[in-house]
Amino acid sequence: MFKKAKSDKLIYGIVGLGRFGNALAMELAQANADLIVLDENEEKIRELREVTENAYVVKKLDKKTLLETGIQNCDVAIVCIGEQMDTSILTTLNLVSMGIPTVIAKAASAEHGMILEKLGAEVVYPERDMAIRLANRLETSRVLDFVQLSEKINVSKIQVPQKLIDRTVVEINLRQRFGLNIIAVENAGMVMEVVRPDYTFQKNDILFLAGSKGGLHKFNEWSNDKN
Repeated sequence: MFKKAKSDKLIYGIVGLGRFGNALAMELAQANADLIVLDENEEKIRELREVTENAYVVKKLDKKTLLETGIQNCDVAIVCIGEQMDTSILTTLNLVSMGIPTVIAKAASAEHGMILEKLGAEVVYPERDMAIRLANRLETSRVLDFVQLSEKINVSKIQVPQKLIDRTVVEINLRQRFGLNIIAVENAGMVMEVVRPDYTFQKNDILFLAGSKGGLHKFNEWSNDKN
């Protein structure tokens, strides 16, 4: 049984080692996070034991079995079961009822997600989110990455448009024009987290912009306009 050690580090529990769950576990392990992982497949658990000693084969995901693993001692539990909706819902309900501070669940559909939210879980849609990111990257060649945090908050990482080079932040005024905030500017591996109003955009700058999807689209259209 997994027991929480005295540490300031968050402890993550992952239930289900499909492609999403396995990738998540490996990324967290590489970040030196404390992990507990559960799956019914012995081979998958054997592979994860190379990165965490808290990897358990569980054939049932009822509350009693979950408690025996010690997953209730986690700070964050992620249910990575999307296809088996009934198992996903029951597991999420059990984890929420254990009092785990944050329970995140993967949803395979909007209806599935609505149920998970009503149970008290944060919901992620990995396939939909990847499609959104890819679509936004394809819309303009300058977009290097895109993350949708909510319906109103999006973060876009873009190469600086030619139209901005040698002009200042206050001159362009992205906030007033498009409702966008500059989170940071990166150039030659150096990241400027506080961007002053008198900063002059330079060639090879990479901008991190936050705002609505509509605002980002308007900015892209404006920056592509030759006039």
